[in-house]
Amino acid sequence: MKKILVSQPKPENGKSPYYDLQNKYGVEVVLRPFIKVEGLTAKEFRQHKISIPDYSAIIFTARTAVDHFFRLCKETRYNVPDTLKYFCVSETIAYYLQKYIIYRKRKIFFSESGRAEDLVPILEKHNKETYLMPISESVEDTKASVLDAHNIQYTKVPMYRTVSNDFDPKEPFDYDMLVFFSPLGVKALQSNFPDFKQDDIVIGAMGKSTIEAVKEAGLRLDLTTSPEAPSMSIVIDHYLRDHCPRNDD
Repeated sequence: MKKILVSQPKPENGKSPYYDLQNKYGVEVVLRPFIKVEGLTAKEFRQHKISIPDYSAIIFTARTAVDHFFRLCKETRYNVPDTLKYFCVSETIAYYLQKYIIYRKRKIFFSESGRAEDLVPILEKHNKETYLMPISESVEDTKASVLDAHNIQYTKVPMYRTVSNDFDPKEPFDYDMLVFFSPLGVKALQSNFPDFKQDDIVIGAMGKSTIEAVKEAGLRLDLTTSPEAPSMSIVIDHYLRDHCPRNDD
């Protein structure tokens, strides 16, 4: 085991448990996503015939949605009013709004548990609001399905999409292990390398839908999480412990 591809973006602070594995076992760990998010252009957004000023509140289910909402507001020259209300699936997303607004001066609500189910009573309490939810054009939002199940009245509008992060033909693809976190990542592997053969390459995946995508692609799933190893970094650590000598041995 010499080289591992973890399909996640590089952390901005340069710290990652995967880099710790690199130092611990002397393997090369490359953080490079198979997929990337790109925003819809203002022209593409207008084709949905949604007027943001018609809505009194925004529902955010991801920080990516926050970024692209404010980006499109700027590109469409919509001056976001101080009266706009924000309803967030988690406290983390709510605090992320500080990147764009003065937090203490706005009306912001969030689910303390981080679960969409617990945002429902808050939305129902403010049932006179007109809700807009920015979503991905290419990925089904499971949190939106929770709101649908509770008959929450809101409007969804795509503001961004997930696409394949293509590999350069000259870029070496000489990995001994591939780690996936999204079904789209598995599809991106197939589109980038239609003749891909797994052979001795170890494949790890996290999440039910990602695991299913690996199997549907005809690939062998070698590693996944468990109650004893709840994160992929721990799973990989256990694998390398059994297959690679430690640097401090």
